[in-house]
Amino acid sequence: MNALTKTTLYLPEAEYRVLKALARQQLRPAAELVREAIIEYAARHGGRRRPASLGIGHSGRRDLSEGAEDLLAGLGSGA
Repeated sequence: MNALTKTTLYLPEAEYRVLKALARQQLRPAAELVREAIIEYAARHGGRRRPASLGIGHSGRRDLSEGAEDLLAGLGSGA
């Protein structure tokens, strides 16, 4: 395990009792359960990298959707 940094966590009384009860049931320190919960939360909600292709077709035009019909007129007509 990496070196640990001490921090203070404020919990409502009800959540604190739930945490302590879980720790007793699992015979594990409450701090270990909190660390595990943070790791799981970060895995689900953490900053996932966006695909490099995202935004690759950005035209820079703000009116593109409004004038799409005019811009596509004649496309595919063989003209």
